[in-house]
Amino acid sequence: MSVLSTLRPNPAHVAHFAGTYAKHRPIVQRFLTTGFIVYVLSTTYRSVSSKPAIPAARKGKARAKGQDDESGKPARVAVDAVFYERLSRILRLVIPSLRSKEALLLFMHSSLLIFRTAISLYVAALDGKIVASLVRAQALPFLFNIMRWLLVAIPATWTNSWLSYVQNKLAIAYRTRLTEEVLKQYLGEEQEGPEGKVYYKISNLDDRIKNPDQMITNDIQRFSNHLAAIYANLAKPTLDVILYNYQLSQNVGAEGLLLLTVLVQLSAALLRKLTPSFGAYAAMSAQLSGALRHTHSRIVEFAEEIAFFGGEETEKLLVEREYAGLIKHEDRVLESRWWHGCVEEGIVKWLWGSFGLVLCGIPVFFKIPGVHSMDLGSRTEGFVTNRRLLLSASDALGRVMYSYKDLSELAGYTARVSMLLDTMHDTKKGKFEKVLVSSASTDENAKILKGRGRIIESEEIRFENVPIVTPNGDILVKSLSFYVKPGEHLLIVGPNGMCCVVVGCGKSSLFRILGGLWPVYGGTVHKPPADNFILIPQRPYLPIGTLRDQVTYPHSKQDMEARGVTDEDLLDILAMVQIESVVEREGGWDTAQEWRDVLSEGDKQKIAWARLFYHKPKYAVLDEATSSVPLEIEGLMMDHATELGITLLTVSHRPSLWKYHAMILHYDGQGGYVFTKLDAERRLALQEEKQALETKLLEVPKMKARLAELLALAERDA
Repeated sequence: MSVLSTLRPNPAHVAHFAGTYAKHRPIVQRFLTTGFIVYVLSTTYRSVSSKPAIPAARKGKARAKGQDDESGKPARVAVDAVFYERLSRILRLVIPSLRSKEALLLFMHSSLLIFRTAISLYVAALDGKIVASLVRAQALPFLFNIMRWLLVAIPATWTNSWLSYVQNKLAIAYRTRLTEEVLKQYLGEEQEGPEGKVYYKISNLDDRIKNPDQMITNDIQRFSNHLAAIYANLAKPTLDVILYNYQLSQNVGAEGLLLLTVLVQLSAALLRKLTPSFGAYAAMSAQLSGALRHTHSRIVEFAEEIAFFGGEETEKLLVEREYAGLIKHEDRVLESRWWHGCVEEGIVKWLWGSFGLVLCGIPVFFKIPGVHSMDLGSRTEGFVTNRRLLLSASDALGRVMYSYKDLSELAGYTARVSMLLDTMHDTKKGKFEKVLVSSASTDENAKILKGRGRIIESEEIRFENVPIVTPNGDILVKSLSFYVKPGEHLLIVGPNGMCCVVVGCGKSSLFRILGGLWPVYGGTVHKPPADNFILIPQRPYLPIGTLRDQVTYPHSKQDMEARGVTDEDLLDILAMVQIESVVEREGGWDTAQEWRDVLSEGDKQKIAWARLFYHKPKYAVLDEATSSVPLEIEGLMMDHATELGITLLTVSHRPSLWKYHAMILHYDGQGGYVFTKLDAERRLALQEEKQALETKLLEVPKMKARLAELLALAERDA
C-alpha cells in the first residue's frame, strides 16, 4: 500500500500543474501550431523530393534506350533526382518568364485556390451556426444564416468554375508552348546543315524513338494535363491542411491535433509503402500504345506488298501480339489500382475519419484548461464546425497522399517528353544510336564509322574519297570519288545496267548525302546547299491540299504570287508535261482531294515534273521518275529541264534516257564502281548487240535439238 500511495498522483500537485499549464497554454498552443505548420511543409517537401537516381554508370544508357540496364529491363521511372532535372528543364520551356501568359495563368490559379480555401473556412463556421440555431430553436438567426449560406454560394460556385476553366487553359498553354518548341526543332525553318532535318533523322538514323508522332500528340497532351493538375493537387491540399488544422487547433486545442498528426503520419507511411510505381506504369502504357499504333501504321505503309504476299494472317498475329501485351499491362495496372484503392480508402476515409471523430469529441468529454463550459447549442455548433473542418482537412490530407501517385504518373510522362527532347537534341548534334550490322564491328569498318568527313559548299558536286555508309553501319562503298559539273547530266546504274534498287549498291545513300540527310563518314563532299536539290521518286509525294499545292509544294498561293507566278503560268507548265486538262477535269486550281487516289501513276509523275519546272532548282535527282511516262513525253521533259539549266542526276534502266547524259556512275554491286564519260550511241549499239546475241543464244538449245533429230533420221534411213 505504501508503494501504491507513493505512485498515486497528489491532487494538489495535479491542480497546481493544471493551473500552471492553463496559464501558459496560449504559448504552448502557438508553439505546437507553429511546429505543426513546419512539420506539414517539411513532410510534404520530403514526400516529393528527390530519391536516389539511377547509378551514373547506367543512367546514360537508361535515358537513351529507355532501359534500366544492359539486361533489357524497363527503365526505372520514379520521383527522383532524374525526374526533377527533366521537369525543371521542361518547365523552363513552358514558363519562359514571369511575364509570360503561363505565369499569369498560374498566378490566377493560385489566387483562386486560396480564395476557395477561405470560402471553405467561412462555410464550416456558418454550418455550425445553422445547426446551433436549430438546436436552440432560434428562427430568425436560422433564417439569417440560411441567407448568408445562399449569398456565399455565389462566389463559391464562381470560384469553382473559374478554377476548372483556368486549369484547363493552363494545360492548353503548356501544351501549346511545348508543342511549338518541339515542332520548332522537329520541323523548324532552319533545316539546313548537319543540325537540320530532325524529323527525318529521328526516324531513320536513330532507334530510340519508333513513334515520334505519338509522342508529339498524345504524350505531350498527357504531360501538360498532369502538369497543370499537379499544382492544384499538391499546393492547394498542403495549404488546406495547414489552414483547416490551424482553425481546428483553435477550436479543440493543439494537443489533440498533435496526437492526430502522429496517428495520421504512421498510417500514411504504411500507405506509401503499399503504393505501386504508377509512374513506371504510365510510361509503359504510353510506350505500348505507341508500339501498337506503329504496327498499324506499317500495315498502311506496306499494304501493297502485304497484299501481294498474302501476309494478312501474319500481320494480324503481329497486331494481336502488340495488343495482347498492352491489354496484359493494363489489366495488371487495373488490379494494382483496385487493391491500392481499397487500402487507400480504408485508411484515408475510414481510419482517419475515426481519428477525427475522437478529436471532435475531446471538448465534449474532457475539460480543456482555459476553456469555459458550453451549453448544448454551443457544443453542437462546435462539433459541427469541427467536424466540417476535420472532413475538409482529411480530404486535403488525402489529396496530398494522392498527389504522390499523380506525381509518379507525371514522372512517367516527363520521361517520355524528355526522351523526345533529348533524342532531337542528339540528332541535331549528329549523335545517333542505331543497331549496327555485324560487319560494322570489324576493325576496318569500325575505323570508317568513327570518322567524319567535310562538307564544302560549292556550285558543282564533287565526292573525294567519301565512304557510302548506311545508318546501320553497312559500308556500301569504302571510297567514292566522282564529280558533276553544272549542265552535265549524270546517269547512275547498277549491275548489268540496271538501277540500284537493292540494298548494297549505294544509289539512295548517295542522294541522301547530297540532300543533307545522312552524315559523311570521311573524305570531302563539295555540293550546293540542300535547297538547290529536288527529288522526283518513282512514286512522288502528293501533299494534302489543292491542285495548285501539288505543283507549288511546299509554297503556298501567297508564296507563288510573291514570286510573280500566276495560275496561267502554272497552266503553261502543265501543258509542257501534257497534263493541263486535269485542271478543268478536276474542277479548277482550288479543288482539294486525296490526289494520290485521284491521279494515275503517269499523271503523278507528270505533276512531279511540273513541280520541278516551277521551282527550277540547280540540280534534280530523278529516281525512276519517268517509268510511267510515254517515251515522247519523257524526251520533252528532259529537253525542257536542260533548257531551264537544271542538272540531272538520273537513276533509270530505260535506254532511252542515255542520250541525255554526259557522265555515268556504274556500281558493280560488290562495293566497286566505274565513273566515266557516257558515249550513248556506242552504249546503245553494244546494248543492241548484246540483246541480239542473247536472243541467238536462246535459240541454240532448239538448234541443237533439231540437229540431233536430223542426225537420228539420217542414221535410220542409212
